[in-house]
Amino acid sequence: MLDVTDRHCRMFLRLLSARMKLYTEMTVDNALIHGERARFLDFDPRERPLAIQLAGADPARLAACARLAAAAGYDEVNLNIGCPSARVQNARFGACLMAEPALVADCVAAMRAAADIPVTVKTRTGIDHRDSYEHLAEFVDRVAQGGCAHFIIHARKAWLHGLSPKQNRQVPALHYERVYRLKRDFPAIRFTINGGITTLAQARAHLMHVDGVMIGREARAHPWMLSAVDREIFDARIQPDAPPTRAAVVRAYLPYIERQLARGVYLRRLTRPLLGLFRGQPGARHWRRHLSEHAPKRGTGAEVVCEALRLVEENARRVAVE
Repeated sequence: MLDVTDRHCRMFLRLLSARMKLYTEMTVDNALIHGERARFLDFDPRERPLAIQLAGADPARLAACARLAAAAGYDEVNLNIGCPSARVQNARFGACLMAEPALVADCVAAMRAAADIPVTVKTRTGIDHRDSYEHLAEFVDRVAQGGCAHFIIHARKAWLHGLSPKQNRQVPALHYERVYRLKRDFPAIRFTINGGITTLAQARAHLMHVDGVMIGREARAHPWMLSAVDREIFDARIQPDAPPTRAAVVRAYLPYIERQLARGVYLRRLTRPLLGLFRGQPGARHWRRHLSEHAPKRGTGAEVVCEALRLVEENARRVAVE
């Protein structure tokens, strides 16, 4: 979710659900240690519960990052070893680490010793030809010995060569049953399932077998789906702060836009999470086109969002009359 779940996206998504846990973009350990820490660590307290997702393969560096994350107030540190991109592999982290479970266990142990917050691992069901259930179970067992009590499993294997990261999200077959079997075989460990989940009905079905569901790119393409999470997944019958409409979400987000603009953030960064909000609704094309055309212009402000909302509401009224 690089360039997707930045702090602005997370703030917007939090307006849709008070209960779901949000995850940062994947942050490389060296970038956090040697780069601009505020850029990677800062967040609005309203984003919580919030997990930081790290990438790396050096136990000492990852421990230092976990320590920084705990001090910054994160609720969880997640080690991503599911990314199959060539650049990630060249740096010897990401999905290729599934071939080195002992090293992953050492990384988890070092992070747990450094920070008093949960350390979780996000992984695939396998890589290349190491894709049997037996390989996956052995991996989970070994990493659990390092102290990981919660795995997030993207229910596809990754091909380290021959497929792009995008193809690796689509081409390998989904094997949900393997994740279910992990839960049966390791009942004391928490398992969250990920991959190809596009509706809350699907999420509820998975929750009959595992402990959690992670939704990634569908949250960007169809964010309004998440407005029903607290009610349908967490059974929160009373949700006084939930915006009743898409327009109400936009208006609730406007003060945040104004504050960020005052800090010098470009409007296009603030409106990227909003593009899919009206998907499937009258006026959705006008909404997306207006934001896409005007938000990138220098000197533009929240009035662009207000005008886009006006176009949507005007179109909806016209459709209702017709």
